[in-house]
Amino acid sequence: MMTHGKRIYVLDTNVLMHDPTALFKFEEHDIYLPMTVLEELDSGKKGTTEVARNARQVSRFINELIEANGAGDIHQGLRLLRPQSLNLRANGDIGRLFFQTDGESVPRNKRDSGGDNQILLSIIGLRKQRPSAEIVLVSKDINMRIKATIAGIPAEDYENDRALDDFNLLYSGARELPVDFWDRHEGDLRSWIERGQTRYEIRPMPDEAWRPNQFLYLPGDDQVELRVIDCNAERCVLQMVNNYRSTSHQVWGVAARNREQNFALNALMDPDVDFVTLLGTAGTGKTLLALAAGLTQTLDQQRYREIIMTRATVSVGEDIGFLPGTEEEKMTPWMGALTDNLEVLTSPQEGGAWGRAATNELLASRIKIRSMNFMRGRTFLSRYVIIDEAQNLTPKQMKTLLTRAGPGTKMICLGNVEQIDTPYLTETTSGLTYAVDRFQHWAHSAHITLRRGERSRLADFASEML
Repeated sequence: MMTHGKRIYVLDTNVLMHDPTALFKFEEHDIYLPMTVLEELDSGKKGTTEVARNARQVSRFINELIEANGAGDIHQGLRLLRPQSLNLRANGDIGRLFFQTDGESVPRNKRDSGGDNQILLSIIGLRKQRPSAEIVLVSKDINMRIKATIAGIPAEDYENDRALDDFNLLYSGARELPVDFWDRHEGDLRSWIERGQTRYEIRPMPDEAWRPNQFLYLPGDDQVELRVIDCNAERCVLQMVNNYRSTSHQVWGVAARNREQNFALNALMDPDVDFVTLLGTAGTGKTLLALAAGLTQTLDQQRYREIIMTRATVSVGEDIGFLPGTEEEKMTPWMGALTDNLEVLTSPQEGGAWGRAATNELLASRIKIRSMNFMRGRTFLSRYVIIDEAQNLTPKQMKTLLTRAGPGTKMICLGNVEQIDTPYLTETTSGLTYAVDRFQHWAHSAHITLRRGERSRLADFASEML
């Protein structure tokens, strides 16, 4: 018997293929799997794709639950005991997993209908069996949810994979200080110079809950730009940022053109920051800043051995087909952003054509282009890794890339969530959004959202109006 007073969630196949752990993420509520879902999982398990791997994992989870509960209790439902290997943030209450054990719940004359219709019919049969229970269909398929609503069945999207409910709530990395900031802390302010940079210690107010490496600024004539070094309930240590706008502090010939770019260069040039995420629309300078900082720290400061660039190979339109050559040659068409920015960084060279050719050859020897397909098992030692177009990565792919970092390696993720080309990914489910949200409290990460375009007036107008 199903427990009354609880919701019964009917999971569509696409939910389980998207997230195999979805079985264990509905807390105390019950889960119902129609026979059609199990059949679709079986047909989708073949292959080496992520979807096929997820389908096989769901089958393993269900098998573990049957072995733990015993097959005799299958009609009473299997207790959703969470596997030891899963680190899930959930309370102690667990529900039960029910299967479609009554074959008559699907009318015989409808057995040849589509999978979606069979799932809907099984829900209608379940409602007849349990009229007092609240039954909800969970599906990532919009058309399926529309069909369910038409049939009078409550339907929801699977929202547990979202990093946050609204993209506008995403951490921006910079925050404006109130005009009276110095007056507020006049009594508890302490300042000193450490490593040639001015630091301030204050006692934070209730509304000053800052994150590590968050950038703070005072607007107007008294413009002050600070970075949070350390912050807790008792004390906060702030540090003046370096001014990369001036020509004397250029990074590989690149000067910051606005406040956010200056913040980005401070994060990129800091050896204590291991992970940097840069969000911004087209033309905000993400790739240029990351490359300039990488070249300075690789060639001038010898902090890293080489620069490694990779990106998700998702095309905007139709695929152009087979690409000949080695891994590097196959990736070259995808790395147009790299070559475009290298032209900007190497153009003012002395020595004419010969000098430029020598410079380009030197840069090519220290910049490697790598495909994401071969990242599993690799470890990067003392490398400066740039992950471009990171908005097209799933959270799992993002985890795979970030865990490649060895000692002395710095990871840079660049992207624009308005330009997602991967099917089924949205602003709230992108791996880049996940990375920004999950790393915001880590002391060795920094994030900046670049807002102002510096490419051209045409690009700025197109970004705003189209």
